[in-house]
Amino acid sequence: MIAIIDYGAGNLRSVRNALVHLGADVITVTQPEQLEGAEKIVLPGVGAFGAGMNALRATGFEEPIKQAVKNGVPLLGICLGLQYLFESSDEMGQHRGLGLLPGRVTRFPADGPKVPHIGWNQLHIRQAGGLLAGVESGAYAYFVHSYYVEGANPADVLATTDYGLDYPSVVGRGSVWGIQPHPEKSQGIGLRILKNFVEMQP
Repeated sequence: MIAIIDYGAGNLRSVRNALVHLGADVITVTQPEQLEGAEKIVLPGVGAFGAGMNALRATGFEEPIKQAVKNGVPLLGICLGLQYLFESSDEMGQHRGLGLLPGRVTRFPADGPKVPHIGWNQLHIRQAGGLLAGVESGAYAYFVHSYYVEGANPADVLATTDYGLDYPSVVGRGSVWGIQPHPEKSQGIGLRILKNFVEMQP
């Protein structure tokens, strides 16, 4: 059973539809206690980092998510959900993340390409297998974001993407996984990544 966390700051429908399409048993949870018994957890997110983390804390999900990860339950953060996995963000002030992975989230440089980063871009594989099993380096995925992760542990970086600079776009360590592009909008590649998560053994 895969639990998708609904904390009022995520676009859930398209992710849910993609997982159901893959044959997953999916439940949308609005209360932290509903995470009990979940075999996997999906943490989506759209909007601003601070508002999203505040919503996660206000709905009581922060500690249960951390406990689930400690218990070895696979967690997948999508888009802003990937950014939550890290220590902090400077989007509209300084905000604390979940701190499950080292690194911080910051805005793309003003002297670089147009922000936000919207559209198709490539995944350059740094560590094959796992979440990226069957995904070739150079495959295209669909992105929509203005902030990126810097200072991540290289061992946690599964793929990078070039948008004026090379930044982590797929990350993973232990039972914690994250993907910056929207897999539900990334056609075959996105479905492959979600399928890998669905079939992942805890």
